[in-house]
Amino acid sequence: MEKKRGRKPKLKLQDVKEFVDGQLEGVKPSKGLGDTLEKVFEATGVAKAVKWLAGEDCGCDKRKEKLNQLFPYRKANCLTEVEFSVLDNYFKRHSVEITPSDQYALLQVYNRALNLRQEPTSCSSCWRDIMMNLRNLYNTYDDANS
Repeated sequence: MEKKRGRKPKLKLQDVKEFVDGQLEGVKPSKGLGDTLEKVFEATGVAKAVKWLAGEDCGCDKRKEKLNQLFPYRKANCLTEVEFSVLDNYFKRHSVEITPSDQYALLQVYNRALNLRQEPTSCSSCWRDIMMNLRNLYNTYDDANS
């Protein structure tokens, strides 16, 4: 029997979104590494094997919570108007220098918005990463307002 050659049917974006939403229905977002590992172990069958070998109370839940505490997935908080103004003023200046007052203000925004505790630093690569994260956060807000 000959295979028919021709174009594959085009997928519509809406169909793909509906499929993905259906697959993810009821799935809780992971709080940290522990939740992600639990999902992987359940999908691969490792969780069943461990429960069969070690019994129902294998310590997995305690381990999962500890891993979630040690390696949480950070979610950004919404910027306040003042914080957006600080970022807006800084990025519209197009300055490559960060004065001590800029550093203080930018770290205040960075730490609160990203739930971090970054201390002031003179490390240029640290500031490169901080500024990249702040620029991404700023662009998200700036694009939404455009």
